[in-house]
Amino acid sequence: MELGLSVLEPLLAADGGYRGPRADCGAGRQARFVSYRDKTVDTVPGPVRMRRAWYHCAQCEHGLAPRDGEPGVAGQTMSPGPARMSDRAAAAVPFTPGAALVGELAGITLTGRRLGRRAEADGAAAAAVIEAQAAAIAARTLIPLPPADLPDMLYTAIDGTGVPVAAAETEGRDGKAGDGKAHTREVKLCCCFTQTTVDEDGRPVRDPHSSSYLATFAPAAGFGTLMAAGARRRGAACVRQLVILGDGAPWIWNLASQHSPQATAIADLYHARQHLHDPGKLLAFMLGDHHAGWVAERLDDVDNGDIAAAARVFPLTGIKAKELQTALGYFENNAHRMRYKHFRSPGMFAGSGTVEAGCRAVVGQRLKLSGMHWPVPGAAGILPPLPGSQRSLGRILDPARPSGHQRPEPIWQHFAQPDHQGQARLPASHLHSCPTPPAGQCRTRPLACGHDR
Repeated sequence: MELGLSVLEPLLAADGGYRGPRADCGAGRQARFVSYRDKTVDTVPGPVRMRRAWYHCAQCEHGLAPRDGEPGVAGQTMSPGPARMSDRAAAAVPFTPGAALVGELAGITLTGRRLGRRAEADGAAAAAVIEAQAAAIAARTLIPLPPADLPDMLYTAIDGTGVPVAAAETEGRDGKAGDGKAHTREVKLCCCFTQTTVDEDGRPVRDPHSSSYLATFAPAAGFGTLMAAGARRRGAACVRQLVILGDGAPWIWNLASQHSPQATAIADLYHARQHLHDPGKLLAFMLGDHHAGWVAERLDDVDNGDIAAAARVFPLTGIKAKELQTALGYFENNAHRMRYKHFRSPGMFAGSGTVEAGCRAVVGQRLKLSGMHWPVPGAAGILPPLPGSQRSLGRILDPARPSGHQRPEPIWQHFAQPDHQGQARLPASHLHSCPTPPAGQCRTRPLACGHDR
């Protein structure tokens, strides 16, 4: 550290930042040179003192040091190196232990409050950029190019989870608690990942290093714009197969229909299995000793996509009949998204485990620890896309594979059947009956449903 400081300080001192008697103030006016002023900046080797020329603009009534912009410390007391370290630490652990870790590694004095302010500000700035880009993509004023290494299949898994917030953030909101008041605010989360191949048993294999997350407190409409823009950055308009995974919540499928009507919609298999236990409990008094066997048979029906058999109606009356109808409503509303045997036959994922894990790792382990009650702006600044985090939305915008990664054979080659044009395609029975995509879109490979792109 001392050796680094001994090299860095003379380098910074070599240019005092004097740009003549006047310099541009950034607003089209001329600022006048006043004097030289010192500034202490925290860097990776440790604190460094910079002496640079200070200018003042009489019209704008503010001062500036042009030299500060060159090392990236304009308006900051922390250089980009420890700033990235702070962002990464804040995304992983609470502020106080994160500040202690960064302070020890960089040899600087850093409090939890300072680290939190820095991370929240960086997160808010990154989110503002992403939101602006998403709005531009939605307005067609920005057309993202597909990735050079176009994936075979692209999945978007969607979910939501509650984050404990301060009382002022839930004022006037209804909640599920016994007192009818809300104590959390919902974070909507999506995970984009790709699939190219299956294993030797025909099970889907997620491409290494392909998962990227996006989380926001925005309403469903705003979240949908961000989600669609992120998917387009990943090549959603050009991949052979686009898939939406969700737990059955209506808002998820509304967004899927609005932004990706051509996608295959799959309700999470494991949520469906959990929902099957609700009618099982209601029918326990009828089934008696056969209850366990009945549930096992119905689970097999769900696994095979036979929702009509799994969600059969029983002759109940009164309250139990209403409760059973409510429990079976989940299957009635999502039956066309539950053809699991149909989906699995070409080796597709049927579960939204990636986004469920994201809810636990990205949100739960950081924002839902014991005693935490966040202001919404503070929590939003910690969510992806936090700069420097491995979960950064920057990976959604421009996902990079490690050098030397060998791309496996596309999944459609494992199940390929030649057609009259000599192309390889999946049997038409394997997937959804989808509308023919609009002409002119970049879709040159066959769909799993048999339609030509």
